[in-house]
Amino acid sequence: MPGTSEDSFFFIPVGEIGHRPVVTCTPDFDLIEMARLMMVNNISGIVVVEDGKPVGIVSLRDLRDLIAKAAETIVTLKVRDVMKSSLITIRSSDYLFKAIFLMAKHNIHRLIVIDEFDELIGVITDADLMRIQTSSPLYLVQEIESAASIEQLRNLGQKMTGMLRYALKTNADTQSLIQLISHFNDALTQRLIYILERFHDVRLPAGAAYLSLGSEGRQEQTLRTDQDSAIVYRDDLSSDDIVKVRCFAGRIVAALETIGVPLCPGKMMASNPEWCHTLSEWKHLVELWITRPDPDSTLNFGVFQDLRVMHGDLFFEAELREFISECSRLNSVFFPSMAHNIVRFKPPLGMFGRLLVEKKGEQRGKLDLKKGGVFALTRGIGLIALEAGIMGGTTWSKLERLHLLQVVSDHDFEAIRDAFTFLVKMRLSKQLITLSAGQSVDNFVDPMELIDRERDQLREAFKGVETLLNILKVRYHLDLLAR
Repeated sequence: MPGTSEDSFFFIPVGEIGHRPVVTCTPDFDLIEMARLMMVNNISGIVVVEDGKPVGIVSLRDLRDLIAKAAETIVTLKVRDVMKSSLITIRSSDYLFKAIFLMAKHNIHRLIVIDEFDELIGVITDADLMRIQTSSPLYLVQEIESAASIEQLRNLGQKMTGMLRYALKTNADTQSLIQLISHFNDALTQRLIYILERFHDVRLPAGAAYLSLGSEGRQEQTLRTDQDSAIVYRDDLSSDDIVKVRCFAGRIVAALETIGVPLCPGKMMASNPEWCHTLSEWKHLVELWITRPDPDSTLNFGVFQDLRVMHGDLFFEAELREFISECSRLNSVFFPSMAHNIVRFKPPLGMFGRLLVEKKGEQRGKLDLKKGGVFALTRGIGLIALEAGIMGGTTWSKLERLHLLQVVSDHDFEAIRDAFTFLVKMRLSKQLITLSAGQSVDNFVDPMELIDRERDQLREAFKGVETLLNILKVRYHLDLLAR
C-alpha cells in the first residue's frame, strides 16, 4: 500500500486490504453456470451471496471432488447443493493479525470480509498477508500452530519477546498491542493443550472446562505473567473422569511453567484443589465471597470475576457469569465493600503532582504501576460494570459500555481511558527493557529514568486513577461507610 510501511502494515484494519472486487453468485445458480463464471474471471473460489450477505463458498477443490464422485449429477445441481455454508469471516474493522490467526487456525487461504451489518465487502487472501516480511508475527503464528512438543513451544514463547519489540516499533495503539499479545498467549496455551492430548494422552474429559482468570481472563495481559486459572466440572461427573480432570489440571499448570509462564505465588491455579470444583461448589464459594467480603474473599472474587473458558464446555462460562451477576445484585453490601477495598490502592501522587516513590527496600526510588494504577482501574471499572450487568471483555470495552450507558461522563471517560492506556503501555515497554537486560520482569518504574514528557504523562495518568476512585467514593457513599 502506498504510504504504508511494512512495520505498520500489520496493524491496519482488514478493510483497507480486503476490499478487492468479489465475484459472487446466488445459491440458485446452476453449477455449470457457476463454473463458467469462475473460468471467465480466473478465480479459484466463488462467494455465494443472498440479500447482500455471504451464505456460502464453493472452491475448485469442491468441484474436483464432485466430478470425481458424482459427475453425472452436475447438470441437475444448484450452487446451494454443494456450497460450504460454515463460513470463516472477519470484520473490516478487525486488524490484520486477527486474519493471520484465523487462517492459521482453520488452515485456509482466504477470509470473507464483512461489515458491521454482516454484508459482504471483499476477500482477503494469504497472498495479501505474505507481503509482510519474515520478521513479522505471521511466521510465529504458523510455528505455534505446527509445534509438536512442549520444548518447541517453550522456544516459541521466548521468540514472543522479539515479536513484541517488533510490534512496539509500529506505534500501533495500545489496545491493538494487548489484543495481539492475548492472541499469542491463547494460541500457545491451546497448542499446549493439543500436544498434551495428542502426544501425552492427557485430556480434559467432556463436562469440564479449564478457565483463565484475572488479566488473562480479560484478555489484557502485557507479558505472560503469573498463572491464574481454575477448573469447573459437572456435579455428576464420574469418579474416573474426576481423576482425569485433576490429572489434566496438574499437567497443564506444570507444562505452562515449562514454556515460561510462572506459577501464581498465591496458588490460584487449576492444580490447586481449592481452585478445582464442581459447578455447585463454585457457586457456593462465589456466594460466600459476595456475602462475606473480607480481604481474602475480595481478592479471590476479583480474580475469579473475569473468568473465561480457555478449553472445554462453554456452558460453564455463561452459567457462572450469570450466577455472579445475579448473586451480586442481591447483596446490597457487596458493592460498597468491594469499592472500599479498591480505594485503598491510592495512586503514588503527592502535593503539587509530586510522584511518590518507595522509600526503602529493593524497589527504593521506584513506583509500582500496577499497585498504584492498573489494579485500581481494572477492579474499579470491573465493579461498576458488574453492577450494570456487564461481564466479560477488556477493561477498555467495559469502560466504553459504561460510557454509552451514561454511567460515566464524557470527561471522566476520556481521563480514565487515557490513564489506563498510558499505564498499560508504559508497563509493557518497561517490562521489555527489563527482560532485555536479563532481569525478571516486574511492575516498577524509576521516574528519574523517564524523560520530562513521560513524567508529565504519568502524573496525568495517576490523576485519571484518582478520577475513578472519586467516582467509586461518591457512587457507593464510602465516606458514610467509613464513619
